[in-house]
Amino acid sequence: MPGAARLAVTLGDPRGIGPEVVCAALADARVRAAIEPVIVGPRGAGVAVDDSVGEWRAGGSAATAGELSGRAIERAVALARSGAVAGLVTGPIDKAALLAGGYDFPGHTEMLAALTGARVAMLLASDRLRVVLVTTHIALRAVPDALTAQAIVETAAITRDGLRAWFGIEEPRLALCALNPHGGDAGRFGDEEARVLAPAARAAGIGGPFPADTVFVRAMRGEFDAVLAPYHDVGMTAIKVASFGDAVNVTLGLPFPRTSPDHGTALDIAGTGRADPSSMIAALLLCARIAARFTPSPQASHAA
Repeated sequence: MPGAARLAVTLGDPRGIGPEVVCAALADARVRAAIEPVIVGPRGAGVAVDDSVGEWRAGGSAATAGELSGRAIERAVALARSGAVAGLVTGPIDKAALLAGGYDFPGHTEMLAALTGARVAMLLASDRLRVVLVTTHIALRAVPDALTAQAIVETAAITRDGLRAWFGIEEPRLALCALNPHGGDAGRFGDEEARVLAPAARAAGIGGPFPADTVFVRAMRGEFDAVLAPYHDVGMTAIKVASFGDAVNVTLGLPFPRTSPDHGTALDIAGTGRADPSSMIAALLLCARIAARFTPSPQASHAA
């Protein structure tokens, strides 16, 4: 349709609910009015594809599913980088299958960063809350070492640029979530807040660190435009409790918009008709809105 954004849409793992939520979302009237999809994925996954990356046969192995998922991501990124599409919306992948298929990445975010050479940040966004992860897919025991001042400052810069360029927030108000209970309670429960987080927040020009049990509530009440979370689960739990089914994963810092739904492959319910396309619909609509106002982030031109 005239004015519709041309977006690459990957099906994700063909064993999961990705193909069916993509199919259901593309049938939504709002989506049909807003986007022109280019569906990237394997033939045989239950959805007619515009750009095939191979053949999927029901009952195929996890490694085959992961290889096809990885190929689709590579192809969709190539389309976006060439200008053939204005953005990218990705269906959910299985991380173990992706690895078995020959792609040693813990998730989309890291793979997209490697394919583009961009410094990126993982934003989960809804109408109620925005959360950005300073560290992403790593073990909890590895978080304190990875949570450096440089990581916090860089994530804040990428977030600020992304909220300005992609969301139209001229002066983003950012807050840093603490790592330890009660923000360390003056060092009783850890010294990372005083030693690392507070100096980094000052250097980045953002608020915090604020305790996790209050900072997300303050953001939902309008005090902050986004909260920087120190590790995956504290941030993901907050956004999913606040907005599960409506939240969208956005990769900030890329040279093109990329969004995805806030859920995984749900292998246990695939094919049962129980998959909810709401988050995929939200991801498609948000990507179209970002594409309409897209200005490449300054961070996107810097090598990772």
